[in-house]
Amino acid sequence: MIFISYLYIGIDDTDSPEGMCTTYLAAHIIRKLKEQDINIVDYPRLIRLNPFARFKTRGNGGVSFKIINDDNAEIAKKIVLDEVSKLSMFDCDNTNPGVIFYEGEITKEMQDYAFRAIYSFITIEEAEEFGKSVGCEIYKFKKGRGIIGSIAAISLPLDDYTYELLAYRIPENYGTKRQIDYNSVIKMDKETFPDTFENVDYSERYIAIEPKTPCPILYGIRSNDVSSLNRAQKIVKVSEPVEDYCIFLTNQHTDMHIQKADNISQMRQFGCYEITVTVKDTPHVIDGGHMFFKVFDETGEIECGAYEPTKNFRNIVSHLRPGDVIKVYGGIGEQHTFNIEKFQVIELNDVEYKNPLCECGKRMTSAGKNKGFKCKKCGKRIKSSQKVSTKISRALNNGQFYETPVSARRHLSKPLCRM
Repeated sequence: MIFISYLYIGIDDTDSPEGMCTTYLAAHIIRKLKEQDINIVDYPRLIRLNPFARFKTRGNGGVSFKIINDDNAEIAKKIVLDEVSKLSMFDCDNTNPGVIFYEGEITKEMQDYAFRAIYSFITIEEAEEFGKSVGCEIYKFKKGRGIIGSIAAISLPLDDYTYELLAYRIPENYGTKRQIDYNSVIKMDKETFPDTFENVDYSERYIAIEPKTPCPILYGIRSNDVSSLNRAQKIVKVSEPVEDYCIFLTNQHTDMHIQKADNISQMRQFGCYEITVTVKDTPHVIDGGHMFFKVFDETGEIECGAYEPTKNFRNIVSHLRPGDVIKVYGGIGEQHTFNIEKFQVIELNDVEYKNPLCECGKRMTSAGKNKGFKCKKCGKRIKSSQKVSTKISRALNNGQFYETPVSARRHLSKPLCRM
């Protein structure tokens, strides 16, 4: 049996609003390595971390890749560090890159660390201490916050995964309107969905493969397999040069950030959960278009929110009523509100209690506390104060899932087409 030693390389926190992104830097480095006849093993990884992290880059993701650990390893390290130093936009406050080199097996404690980075928070100091304890070679730039995601990106096990093909613009075009043929995107979606997904939000007339920031990415196509990405790429037409493209293996759209909670008291702020609860009150809208309602279980209650960017999803949420049992997926934000990503109806409350009908056909009114009902039309009275249950029609369906639109979906949220 031949033992192959690998050098794992993790990079994070190079994003900036002015135009740099970690995936572009990784693709650029991989190209530089190839020029030196150093090839990476398998696909590079794009790992998204806790979406509620207090300090994070746009998508809060780190990248990693591995090479065979041979005589070229030191050359590879120099290329990585030189390119991070050269391309990172250090003028941006949020650009605090970290680079990790690691040799050896990925251990259980490293995997546990990666899940902590997705479920909760890890400080720079904790990451550095942990990295040193497992033998990582650590390089920090400025604050070096990127070491947190760098270690997670090399350590995370991927039982469920997707792929993303990212095409990159030439630098002269950064910040200008992207020249993408939208009709070709729609054609691609119709011919490759559901093998590719999150391409178009038809309800909002929104092309989801196109970033809305002045970053190097021209477009990104997400898929369950590489062959579908290659097929999709051939269909999409653009009218500007493509500098390069790279396919990443990723934890996007896996619900990896979601933990199962048995009850409300178990949930913590900035965590993401799946929990079964009962609707307490009727959803209502506040200024700004955000919709809120409360849910409860035997341990407490929490406010749920469907925010304005979720558009038509709020109309679906508005059909919930007190007594409905639902399973909600999402996370607890800064205001301690549970931000809903999707929900499943477990059991609808389809019974309404009304005053009884009089023999004359008129709905009766209360005759006073514990005094029964009376009819204002004919004067008839009944002694019973018990209301009558009536089966009502509901716009929602038992067992069905409902999700936010593509335009408002988090990187890690698993769409229904993958469930």
